[in-house]
This record gives sequence, structure tokens and C-alpha cells, in this order.
Amino acid sequence: MRQRTGVFILILLVIFTVPGWFIYQRLAETGQASDRQAKNTQPIPVEVVTVEQGDIERQRTFSGTLQAQAEIVVAPKVSGRIEQLDADLADIVSRDQVVARLDNDEYVQDVRQVEAELAVARANLVEAQSLLKIAERELERVEKLRQRGVSSESQRDAAKADQLAKQAHVEVTRAQVTRAESALESARIRLGYTTVTASWRGDSEQRVVAERYVDEGETVSANTPLLRIVELNPITVVLFVTERDYALLQQGQNASLTTDAYPGESFGGTVVRIAPVFRESTRQAQVELRVKNPLLRLKPGMFVRVTVTLEQAHDATIVPEQALITRDGRSGVFVVSADGKTVNWRPVTLGIQQGSRVQVMGEPLTGRVVVLGQQLLDDGSAIRVAEKQAGIRP
Repeated sequence: MRQRTGVFILILLVIFTVPGWFIYQRLAETGQASDRQAKNTQPIPVEVVTVEQGDIERQRTFSGTLQAQAEIVVAPKVSGRIEQLDADLADIVSRDQVVARLDNDEYVQDVRQVEAELAVARANLVEAQSLLKIAERELERVEKLRQRGVSSESQRDAAKADQLAKQAHVEVTRAQVTRAESALESARIRLGYTTVTASWRGDSEQRVVAERYVDEGETVSANTPLLRIVELNPITVVLFVTERDYALLQQGQNASLTTDAYPGESFGGTVVRIAPVFRESTRQAQVELRVKNPLLRLKPGMFVRVTVTLEQAHDATIVPEQALITRDGRSGVFVVSADGKTVNWRPVTLGIQQGSRVQVMGEPLTGRVVVLGQQLLDDGSAIRVAEKQAGIRP
């Protein structure tokens, strides 16, 4: 009897519980659907900015070192003792300026000796020319006597031989004069080498002494370095780039550089040389920039940071980087409708990025784009603009 009563109660529980469960599930689904519908119809708060039309640049910053545009090492071509040094460290030197003088007593004496030898050679030439004239007159006299039958053939031959000998002697003494003149010129050149000048080729008329190697009173041999003179205006920046950036660099590109020596200041430069080969050890290529340095503030050896403009675009469509979002593997933005109540999903192609500004390409894009809250949006979603901004700050 008790078992029958328990079975009966269990059957009643099943009969009333199953329908109740289905009714509960139906009510829950109806509530969720209502919630989703309310969520889809409720405007989502977002922040927007206006799409910008303007110029944008792609830039890259490199580390580099300043080097002198050109440099020369001043050295004497002859040996001697330095009597006077007319330039010192950091002095400004003009083209062809005298920077040192050597003791020239020996070279002055050499010039006088060669001048004396030249005088002797010229006197010998005068004597030889006089003897030639006498021999020519003698030959002429013998010829006249021979025509009258007074002189013999042998006398004529002897006069002719003497005339030729005197003529050859004139040529020899003339060559001796030429040799003495050449020796005198060489002696004078060596004497001139005792005055050392700073000479160079190029447009710059002034350079700066970067290093002094000797002092007055020292005896130096030929080609001993005295001074190192460098050109600082313009000055050269040397940097090395990898393969990734190499293809984007071109001669004539503008750049700006900064250095720790002058915080907050920048200097303009231009790419002038790009190496045609890479160094195997570093897989980098050398690039040189030219920077104007009229006040000579930039010095060789300084470390600099160089920002090069690799690419430019004019009248580009620009949006903030934070406006971009990826959907289904494509980048795009949410564009606010004209009434400001809904948004449309617009896929875009990315171009140049400058800081937080990004160039977008594709269909014409105008108006405003969402920069905050776009993760909650879908195409056609209702929105409520929480804050309006005037535009994009670079």
C-alpha cells in the first residue's frame, strides 16, 4: 500500500514539473530576446573626430655622427727647423694663408750658388758665340780665296771643320745655360717650400684648424704633418641604414637632426650620397647628409639623431590611429551618418602613418569617424556622441 502511494506521488510530480520547466524556459528566452532588442535599439555612447584633409609624411629616425665636410693635413715639402707657426688650434684659416715658416738659410745659399753657375754658363755662351762668328768669317774668307784659286781644298775643309766645332760648342754652352736656369728654378722652388701655406680646392674660403702636431723650434723632415685643417660649413652627417630603409632613401630628401649639445634645437639637412653597396659585417649601407653650419656650432664627432622624411602625401585623407579597427581581417572605420545617430562600417587601405595620424585610401571619406567605443558597434548601430572634437591633432 505504501509503495503504491509513493509511485502515485512521483507520477504527480513528473506531471506538474515538466510543463512548468518548459514554461520557465520559454519565459527566459522571451526575456533575453527582449534584452537583446533593447540593447540593439539603445544608442551606444561614442567619441568622434572630424576626418582631416592635408599633408602627411612618413619619417624615420636614425643615429649618426658628424664628420668634417673636407680636411687637409698641412706638411712642408722640405726639411728644416720651424721658425714661425702662424696658426693654432681652433684658428680660422683662409685659403692660401701662410701657416708656418722654416729656417731657409741653406736654401737661400743654394739659390745664390745656382745663380752664380748660371752666370758662368751665360758667359761661356757669349764666348762660344763670339768664337763661332770668328770661325764663320774665316770660312767665308777661305771660300773667297778658293774661288780665286789662292786657297786649297784642304784649307777650306779645315775652316769648315773649325766652324762646325764652334757651332757645336755654342749648342753645348746653350744647353748648360738651360740646365743652370732649371737648377735655379728648382732652388727657388725649394726656397719657396720653406713658407708653408694652407691650400685647398673647393668653394669654401675659410676652414678651421682641428689639430696642431708640432711647436715652433722643432726640426721636421719633409712631409711631416704640422696642422690638420677641416671644413665645418657645411658639415657632413654619416649614418648607416638597413635594407628595410635603404629602398626608401633618395638623394635630395630633407632631414632634420638634433644633438644633446643643443637641446630643443633642430638643424636642417639634405641626403647627398647613398652607398651603392652594403657592408657584409653589418648588412648596412652608408648614407651621407649635408648640413649647413654657418655659426660652426656643430662639430665633427658629435652624436646626432637624424629624422629623414621618407615619403610624403599631399591632400591626403587622414584619421587618428585610434579610429581604426579590424573586422574580418580588414581595417576600417565607423563613419557617423549625417544626422549623427547611426554609423556605417567603411573598409579602408592604410597609407602613411605620422605619429598618431594615419592616411587612409579607398572610397572618398568625409565627415566624422568614431575614435572611442567602436568595439561595441556594428554596421548601422545607433550611437550617441558623448564628446565632439574639432579635428585631429598631429
